[in-house]
Amino acid sequence: MSPDKMVLMANQIATFFDTQPGDAPDKIAAHLRDFWEPRMRAQLQAFVQEGGQGLKPSALAAARLI
Repeated sequence: MSPDKMVLMANQIATFFDTQPGDAPDKIAAHLRDFWEPRMRAQLQAFVQEGGQGLKPSALAAARLI
């Protein structure tokens, strides 16, 4: 998947969970574990290791939890 699409998808998930009660990064991480396949999660983690440019703060925090 292209990095731009991955960032867009992660940020869309973050936008939803940022509006819900509770700890958004935990909920985002749970969603990513449940619905993203392992190679997508690995790509996101590698992207975060390179700086995570463009990710919302809650998406960035969630990526560090998976």
